[in-house]
Amino acid sequence: MGQMSWDRLINDKRFGLEHYHDPKKGSRSDFQRDFDRLVFSSPFRRLQNKTQVFPLPGSIFVHNRLTHSMEVACVGRSMAGEIAGILKKKYADEPWVTKLDSIDEIVAAACLAHDLGNPPFGHSGEKAIGSYFSEGAGRALQSELTERQWSDLCHFEGNANAFRLLTHRFNGRRPGGFAMTYSTLASIVKYPFDSSLAGSHGKFGFFTSEEEDFKKVAEELGMLRIKENNGDSVRYARHPLVYIVEAADDICYEIMDIEDAHKLKILSTEEVLPLFLGYFDDARRSHISRVMDGVDDPNEKIVYLRSCIIGALVNRCAEAFVEHEEEILSGSFKGSLLDHISPLERQGYRDCEALSWKKIYCASDVVDIELAGTRIISFLIDELVKAVRNPELNYSRLLLSKVPEQYEINSPGLYGKIQAVLDHISGMTDVYALDLYRKLNGMSLKINN
Repeated sequence: MGQMSWDRLINDKRFGLEHYHDPKKGSRSDFQRDFDRLVFSSPFRRLQNKTQVFPLPGSIFVHNRLTHSMEVACVGRSMAGEIAGILKKKYADEPWVTKLDSIDEIVAAACLAHDLGNPPFGHSGEKAIGSYFSEGAGRALQSELTERQWSDLCHFEGNANAFRLLTHRFNGRRPGGFAMTYSTLASIVKYPFDSSLAGSHGKFGFFTSEEEDFKKVAEELGMLRIKENNGDSVRYARHPLVYIVEAADDICYEIMDIEDAHKLKILSTEEVLPLFLGYFDDARRSHISRVMDGVDDPNEKIVYLRSCIIGALVNRCAEAFVEHEEEILSGSFKGSLLDHISPLERQGYRDCEALSWKKIYCASDVVDIELAGTRIISFLIDELVKAVRNPELNYSRLLLSKVPEQYEINSPGLYGKIQAVLDHISGMTDVYALDLYRKLNGMSLKINN
């Protein structure tokens, strides 16, 4: 099937601004500009009011989407830096070897962007949107949409929505959306295929509306096209840096969810200590235990252990990437980097996963968020879809007046109208979605006497 080349995979061409080259010289690379552009963007700021797993903080601060994304960027940058250092020695004689210096900047920017397309209320928000169409009131719309459009909606995916958010030219915006570099865009797409290939796991990388945009990026970077039995389906091998972004994300959410659960007393110190110590052999465990003997605060013990685990997993994943680089470049690598680390650390990670599913993701507060989020999002989709389909009605006119002008509620086709609704809803914070839900149900009306 051939092999991808780092020379093509690292490309600072900007999406939508291909004709324009900025001759300015400075200390910031174009990939660093991607990172900075994301930090200062409204969608990134809104992540501070979007649920990660636990309800947004009361007296105890836990992770939200913004703090999670920043931590993923730190871990991803460290892992990419280790990998780049090794690859630069391997490719020292290549004329393009200096391009490898950019890997950590690309990965850091992609890590910041990876959750931008996620709707309010955590992963339950994604499920709520897909379920509205696959098993809710949205089923009545199936006959008016193409098979691929319907598949996009039933498998609504935050990852595909992030690619749309970054590339789509919303009303009043410049061509290319955020005008990110090609390499950063490709590095966020974990599932580089269309929704017809989503299968039972329901994952895919781009909506029908962005298919040509993704193909343009993939072809420019020399990503490998994979032939499918269904000739109309689109699938590529992942951009190699996706594996680093994915590993950083998996490490952060798994370990930090457990730390948060400990802070909230969902998990006891007695449960978490042996779980976290399970990542280390006897010698390392003995050293860690001696350090923790000098720490009285149970939360600080867990924080120290967490930092040791993340450091170890970063090293092991970097080693796995370098060891399997040829397979990654040829598109034949199977699984994630975490599937290919040493048995001790791999088992430690799996034990954390098992405990999370048993005790965290079914915790009462977490389920409450899922129930409420599903109800709120389903209601808002229903009301807004009715409004965009019947804009002449008085209620529709009033409701649509609250939709920001950037969203294309007047699209000529039904799919475009529904996408405008989902663009609006997925951009909402938890607080805004809840407030709008209450207002539309007459639950928060203020009337002065």
